[in-house]
Amino acid sequence: MMRLARMTILALLLGAAQTHAQTDGVNDLAPIPAKAWTAVQAAHLLERAGFGGTPEEIARVAAMFPQAAVKELVNFKNSDRARLNAKLAAFDESDIHDAGLEPFPPSRPAVTTQAKQTGEALGIKVKPTGNRRMQPVVDKFFYWLRASRLETDRLAYWWANRMLNTATPMQEKMALFWHGHFATNEEKVRDYRKMKRQLALFQAQGVGNFRDLLIGVAQDPAMLAFLDAGVNVKGAPNENFAREIMELFTMGEGHKGIKNYSEQDIREAARAFTGWNYKGLDFVNIAAKHDDGAKTILGRTGNLNGEHVIDLILAQPVTADFIAAKIYRQFVREELADSTRQQLGHILRSNGYELAPLLQVIFLSKDFYSLPSMATRIKSPVELAISTYKKLGLKEVPGVPDFNDATGALGQRLFHPPTVAGWAQGRSWITPGLLLERGNFARDLLFPDINFIPPDRYINDETIRIVSSKIDRGMDISTATRPEGKGMGGDAAAAGTDSGKMSEATAMADRDEDFNTRYASFRGWQLATQRVKPIARQTAQINLASLVRSQNLSTTTQVVDELLARFLRVTAHPQDRARFITFLNAELGTDQVGVAQTYMEEPLRLLVHLIMSLPEYQLG
Repeated sequence: MMRLARMTILALLLGAAQTHAQTDGVNDLAPIPAKAWTAVQAAHLLERAGFGGTPEEIARVAAMFPQAAVKELVNFKNSDRARLNAKLAAFDESDIHDAGLEPFPPSRPAVTTQAKQTGEALGIKVKPTGNRRMQPVVDKFFYWLRASRLETDRLAYWWANRMLNTATPMQEKMALFWHGHFATNEEKVRDYRKMKRQLALFQAQGVGNFRDLLIGVAQDPAMLAFLDAGVNVKGAPNENFAREIMELFTMGEGHKGIKNYSEQDIREAARAFTGWNYKGLDFVNIAAKHDDGAKTILGRTGNLNGEHVIDLILAQPVTADFIAAKIYRQFVREELADSTRQQLGHILRSNGYELAPLLQVIFLSKDFYSLPSMATRIKSPVELAISTYKKLGLKEVPGVPDFNDATGALGQRLFHPPTVAGWAQGRSWITPGLLLERGNFARDLLFPDINFIPPDRYINDETIRIVSSKIDRGMDISTATRPEGKGMGGDAAAAGTDSGKMSEATAMADRDEDFNTRYASFRGWQLATQRVKPIARQTAQINLASLVRSQNLSTTTQVVDELLARFLRVTAHPQDRARFITFLNAELGTDQVGVAQTYMEEPLRLLVHLIMSLPEYQLG
């Protein structure tokens, strides 16, 4: 069992590193000498620039010169490693997008208003006469909400499998970084296809030129939808994107009390971005909606457009400093000296915002391999899950436990960042409750729940279950959808986004003779689960006994040391090591592995669960 008292060890690991560790190499961006390159440094590189490595992968990288190892990870385009990725399967989309879904309305009231005014919405005509004339329209609205969400979950599984099996881990690691930096979520975008295209942009441009990436994001339909480009028009500019591109995406609010931009800069930049929108999956620049008047932004006056704004932002020295510092904090450590921040920013600027040269400097630097930088970074939930699968020797992300639910419970569900600022990172990943959840994740992986129910096939919504049960019993729609106290809510509950209590507005909607919201929600889920392909479900194919046998280990002490070395990037506390040896001896009934050959799999899994429950396991 994991002990909350061990939180003190995590605090020591994170807090004492800066004050008690040797300072050799700290803030030194000079390359690490080849003589200092060992398996320890190779493992550290694979943890940070990827998702960890197996002992075999670590040994291969350790046998290389550090410059060659870093070059292979960072400059992967058109390389032999990139060609290995041709074996990875492309995302197999479900056939779920119907004609008429564009443009998708922002809410259920919007679609019913459109249907009432025009007699049609989402490609569905309102019935001329009869009961619930707009029911098919509202059904279609809820269908697409559900189908897009389920397909997004499948997309997340596909991406997780790429992270696990890719020959170019830096590509996926940087895509994950940019996903948190340029954060959009499916709940507002409401279109898995846009999320998929944005991911493809991050994968293609994530280690390329930052200007190209920034323009790509600014013209990306997912970002345009997320930050309300549709209402950013001449005469009524919307400041959402203009504010975020300055505050979150490029310059930051400021440093040491000095503001990097003004509110006037934001207002004028919003005017420059007017007319930028999307149609379906394509960027469009609508000239009639663009404000072509003179604007003054960051000291420059003229008929400025969106690309002009981006170039003006990139011309500010603080931009390179901000981006370089955020990349450093992601891959090295939180503490960053001003002098190092300025050095990194200079490297990015002097290379024309090419990201690869900056990454090479970081991953080769003595600072990156200094003691305060090694094994002091808390893994994000996605990193924790993927690195766990890798260290267990898995080749496929298991369907049990569900990857999306598991990482979501730990605080990071792919394609669902909590805000436009992304995930908080660092110590926010660890609370007493979340540390217990991390131990539960390990337990569920090693000892899968035999009562597991696939969340993409069984909808965990009380309202839907009650309506479905009643309809199955032969009740008509009016009777089946009648509220039964708490939990039979309307739009919020039906959308699975609130507590389930019925709102007054929903109650009124359900009395509308033209449609029934609860039935539409039920029907939406029903159609979505019929049309969206199910996520492949199998438990993790783990064989720890085979792993132990392959290493020719003969004693329980050797087994414990092998597993600690495989799963931890820090040295285990001597008391923990001793307790693990005692535990394994008791479970096997012997300290000789040969005696326990036929029954050691479960004891080994219990041991690995204990190792994964350590606070130290959360560090990479």
